[in-house]
Amino acid sequence: MDPIHAHPARPASPSLADCDPPTLAAQFAAWGYKPTHAAHVLRDLYAGGSLSDPTARRLPQGLAERLRTEFVLSPGKPAARQVAPDGTTKLLLRLGDGCTVESVLMPGFRADRAAGCLSSQVGCAMGCDFCASTRNGLERNLTPGEIIEQFLALRREAHALGRRLQTVVFMGVGEPLLNLDAVLRAVHRLADHAFGGLGWRQITISTVGIVPGIEALTATGLNVQLAVSLHAPDDVTRAQLLPTGKRFPIADILAAADRFQARRGRPVTIQYCLLAGVNDSPAQAHRLAQLIGRRRMHLNVLRYHPTGPGLRGIAYEPSSDDRSAAFVDVLRSHRIVVHCRRSRGLGIDAACGQLQGRQ
Repeated sequence: MDPIHAHPARPASPSLADCDPPTLAAQFAAWGYKPTHAAHVLRDLYAGGSLSDPTARRLPQGLAERLRTEFVLSPGKPAARQVAPDGTTKLLLRLGDGCTVESVLMPGFRADRAAGCLSSQVGCAMGCDFCASTRNGLERNLTPGEIIEQFLALRREAHALGRRLQTVVFMGVGEPLLNLDAVLRAVHRLADHAFGGLGWRQITISTVGIVPGIEALTATGLNVQLAVSLHAPDDVTRAQLLPTGKRFPIADILAAADRFQARRGRPVTIQYCLLAGVNDSPAQAHRLAQLIGRRRMHLNVLRYHPTGPGLRGIAYEPSSDDRSAAFVDVLRSHRIVVHCRRSRGLGIDAACGQLQGRQ
């Protein structure tokens, strides 16, 4: 990845992107200014996909200078940027402590739309054997502001391409449900039409199956989408691929997903990455259909993108086209709603399971 700019570590001052309206309003009141200015300043920060100075609007004397003194006003520019032949763009953001995190912009089928993929942690502790994101373990959680900064950077990219960032998925580096407080605080601002402007249904939170996290998300009542990475129809195979499978059986994960789906009234999405000779047999397709068929959940079938040997030393391979087609045919014979997701970002390590957040 070719560096674009060299940026120093973020100063100790807090980022304006980490502020929600009540917090900033309270700060303005403590400084002796009207709290109503907070919403105006934050709207400027989120507006238009640009990183314009949010103090550019007319503010009371002294407030703009106080903001510049007390806060980092604009999210940093990407430390590096790559564009794949299909138009997918991967950004590497350098955070204030020198850590880096990756996010991805994917052009939509419509010429004016795009989708974004956000990370929720620096590194990942889940240990999924076929995923590059977990190779170096977990460094730390991201703050709400660092999640927002990814969104703003992707929105700026989309704006430059004449597109609108319409949806975001928390499918980048990290397990969102293990940083749920920060993720939800960011989601509130992303969904709010006064700020991110996405709306709830345009936001998907993905998980490897952290049952308490699914229950906590369900309890919020938020109208977001849920995706569950299953990747195997039985606990033995799943535990070999995803260590969390040893703690949370498939039956418990799907039961938690049932409760989420019942409360939302919309199907949960099941993610299933086909690995040659591991989870792609017709028998496994029949078993998977039995698991999700009565639940009326949707199934995303993903192509594996090789990342080298996993933590167990195994180098996985993608299923052949014929074997993948046979797997999908079995599922559809059971009337499962199946979406075969096309690969995006090949050649720049921006596809599912390839993000690492390292330059």
